[in-house]
Amino acid sequence: MRLIGALALLLATLALAAAGCGGDEESGSDDADVTVTAPTETDGEETDSTDDDENEGDAANGELVFATAGCGGCHTLAAAGTNGSVGPNLDDASPSYDKIVDRVTNGQGAMPSYEGDLTAQEIQDVAAYVSSSVS
Repeated sequence: MRLIGALALLLATLALAAAGCGGDEESGSDDADVTVTAPTETDGEETDSTDDDENEGDAANGELVFATAGCGGCHTLAAAGTNGSVGPNLDDASPSYDKIVDRVTNGQGAMPSYEGDLTAQEIQDVAAYVSSSVS
């Protein structure tokens, strides 16, 4: 009898899971519609490529990335309260958004590449944070 009860419970669980999967597909379709809409809005705003580049990153999230990736261990940045001396002083250098994306992605000199350690979005976020902090 226990085996029959366990089997019935398993079948009921599978039936509920299958029913739930159908709902997720529908909500997934809604999410896909939202995702398709967002790039269309961004495409319509592309009048000045410099402004778009700066808007690709989220500076608020970039502040967190700067802190957690250890950027302040090597770089001075007053906005972050860091005094690193291995890499360039970012306040003095005032690097552009594009230059920061390039250096964090590819590295140069003593600076390692963070491609693979940080997502492309995190790199854009930290670039937005640093470039907006030194301007």
